[in-house]
Amino acid sequence: MVKKEIEKKKKKKDSGLRWVCVAVALVGVFVAVTMSSKTSSRIPLFSACPCSPGEPKYSGMVEDCCCDYETVNRLNEGVLHPSLQELVKTPFFRYFKVKLWCDCPFWPDDGMCRLRDCSVCECPENEFPESFKKPGRLSLNDLVCQEGKPEAAVDRTLDSKAFRGWTEIDNPWTNDDETDNDEMTYVNLQLNPERYTGYTGPSARRIWDAVYSENCPKYPSEELCQEEKILYKLISGLHSSISVHIAADYLLDEAMNLWGQNLSLLYDRVHKYPDRVRNLYFTFLFVLRAVTKAADYLEQAEYDTGNPIEDLKTQSLIKQLLYNPELQAACPVPFDEAKLWKGQRGPELKQKIQHQFRNISALMDCVGCEKCRLWGKLQVLGLGTALKILFSDDGQENLGRTLQLQRNEVIALMNLLNRLSESVKIANEMGPAAERIVEGSPTLTGPLKKVWSKLLKS
Repeated sequence: MVKKEIEKKKKKKDSGLRWVCVAVALVGVFVAVTMSSKTSSRIPLFSACPCSPGEPKYSGMVEDCCCDYETVNRLNEGVLHPSLQELVKTPFFRYFKVKLWCDCPFWPDDGMCRLRDCSVCECPENEFPESFKKPGRLSLNDLVCQEGKPEAAVDRTLDSKAFRGWTEIDNPWTNDDETDNDEMTYVNLQLNPERYTGYTGPSARRIWDAVYSENCPKYPSEELCQEEKILYKLISGLHSSISVHIAADYLLDEAMNLWGQNLSLLYDRVHKYPDRVRNLYFTFLFVLRAVTKAADYLEQAEYDTGNPIEDLKTQSLIKQLLYNPELQAACPVPFDEAKLWKGQRGPELKQKIQHQFRNISALMDCVGCEKCRLWGKLQVLGLGTALKILFSDDGQENLGRTLQLQRNEVIALMNLLNRLSESVKIANEMGPAAERIVEGSPTLTGPLKKVWSKLLKS
């Protein structure tokens, strides 16, 4: 027994001496490299930070747009983001009509989702109170789901008053028939937030591979015209936005149900590739331009849900957003669509890109995660609505008389703008920290790295 204790103490002492030697050796190499650096600048001790502190990485005009990064960040922070956050919480913009149970037209649905957070919980018919089956507003206290989690339930409220003044017309840019109400369900978006769901791996990659390889022109390419590049940038920007939201609201510890920010994921999926950040800003400005172009139409629309106080608030928020003097002064035309579809190939190009975008919207039925499918369909419909507004045939002067939008299209459009606004805000605030963590942390190089690895192996 005594002998074992002596041996144990000896090992502990040897271990301590070993780490002292390691420290001394590192200091020695540090001094040696530092001294040698006076005569030679070719042996770096640590990898350098790629950019100087305080210098904005993204500055100047956003590519193909009419606003610069600094103005976009300032307007988004002070004007757009606060207004949009309040707008999407109103009863009119909170509920989205969606068909969640469509068969994938391209391959069998493998349902590769592993978390409960992936699903949009819907209550069995016998658990619905009678008031749920009648037109009217719901009380959150009445929601009962099979898992006992009201926040997971799908809200299927149908208020007939909310549809007054809205046309039933299909969107030529998207695959779903928006006039077909069969198998449609009403989802409370506030109870089904866009965030990490556990939907990863081959199933999720297959969706994006199909989007880019089969339906979205490869970019950059000298053979691509401006219109084809824009389609790629829109999809890339939307992809970046989705990745930002996943990283910003990530399940850090499933056992403890701990949610938070995943800066490494934000860097790996978005900030590691500057084009993805640029495309995010581009898509934000593209959708913002669609909203401002349709300002007259959106101002006159009826936001009637049967709640006069909330409906007046919604109307007021819409006007504040559309006619904000700071926005009109600093960025009156975020994107200039007038320069597109020129020349003899204009009509042919529009049909081609419209067909490609319809294919992309059809792929949303192949998403194997119900909540991801919900947000995929909403944001693709929102982007399709922006395309419909910007690329209408009659120009700005006749838009107010010719444009027809469904209630669901307007809901999707404004919720998409809010998602993009939030992504831009997160990218601007969290991006530098994510880059410093991954790129700016000191990395051992040269002789110091070799000595360290040898000592650890000894």
